[in-house]
Amino acid sequence: MQRSKIHTAAAPAAIGPYVQANVFGDLIFVSGQLPIDPATGEFAGDTIEAQTDRSLKNIAAILEAAGASMKDVLKTSVFLSDIEHFAAMNAVYAGFFDADAPPARSAVEVARLPKGALVEIEAIACAGSSRK
Repeated sequence: MQRSKIHTAAAPAAIGPYVQANVFGDLIFVSGQLPIDPATGEFAGDTIEAQTDRSLKNIAAILEAAGASMKDVLKTSVFLSDIEHFAAMNAVYAGFFDADAPPARSAVEVARLPKGALVEIEAIACAGSSRK
């Protein structure tokens, strides 16, 4: 099996030695997405709600470039700068996934995130699985 990298201008470019996503077999590994608006290069806002929304939109754009969608997400990892943001993040997060088939998830508080972000989210999806 061979891996292939995914890149789209509809999500922020990698800010280090990594790719937006790798596809290996039927799996898509999406790198952690900060809440950066790819059109401006700036954070989408300064609230956890705005930042969660942008991080998930970035994941959706990368998945689309790989021929998949948020319905194909199997697992996410959510990194929060403050666990007190959990409920507000969760309210936005829930809107991106089917309530009957949400992905598995971890959510943890971390000491710091790049560029002072409030949230970073990574995902693993199944390429073209068309989960229902």
